[in-house]
Order: sequence, then C-alpha cells, then structure tokens
Amino acid sequence: MTRDSSGAAPLRLELSPSRGLAATILAVHLSAAACVFAVLPGALGMVLAGLVLALGVASAWDRALLRGARSPRSIEIPRSGKARLGFANGESAPADPVRGLGVTRYWVALRIGSPMRHSMLVTAGMLRSEPFRLLRLWALWGRLPGVASGQLPA
Repeated sequence: MTRDSSGAAPLRLELSPSRGLAATILAVHLSAAACVFAVLPGALGMVLAGLVLALGVASAWDRALLRGARSPRSIEIPRSGKARLGFANGESAPADPVRGLGVTRYWVALRIGSPMRHSMLVTAGMLRSEPFRLLRLWALWGRLPGVASGQLPA
C-alpha cells in the first residue's frame, strides 16, 4: 500500500464479480441476437446472431465476472482524489467519474484513461455497501469524506 503526499493511505476498493450484471449483459445480447435473426433469417442471420451472443458472453466474462486477464480488480483513491483502476495483470490506469447519470444508487460509471478500456461500470453488487457509498461520494464530489483541509484530526 503506497501513501500519498499527505502521508495518508489511499482508499482501496476490491471489486467482486457481479452475477446480476452478467445476467443483464447476457439478456441484452440474447435479445439483440434474436432481433438480428428475426430481421435476417437463414444461415447468415444465425451466424451473425451467434457472434452477437458470443460478444455478450465475452463482455460478461470480462466486465461483470471479472475473469479476464485485463479485468478490473480494484479502485485506489488517494486523498488527492485522483483514482486509479487496478487490473488483473498488474497494470493500472487513471479513472474519472462520469457526471450526471453516471452516478446513481445502483452504479457508478467511470471513464478510464487506458487505450484498451475506455469505461467501467461499477454496480452495487461489486462492492459491499459502505465501500460503494464511499465510491459514490467520491464520484459526486471528487474527493473522499474526511477531515476538512486546514483542520487537524481529532
């Protein structure tokens, strides 16, 4: 665990797989595959629908179940407020919250500064309630709750 310039340890949020998000991703891709097959019947439609469904499986595996080699595993937020997303392969990338509808009681959308991944959706099921509350506060305010600047801790 590294410390920032103020000497305080950063908040580290360990992500866990979300079966609910995986089921949602698969349901949406299954619906899209059914629509493709309805519009384009025959062998070509079946192949294209299969590819859409395979894309859904790959997305759920990487984004929701966090099983891929470059799947996100943790979010580290120092007191400075500049978050980093840690990946399974040991790499990390800066993460910024998406304002507006990107923060709700059910999810937090993050913009990732990585050439391989541009966004991340953290759902309530990926963190326990208190860490998810802290992530939402950071996403809304750009900083973690704590002692006001210039004030000494108790």
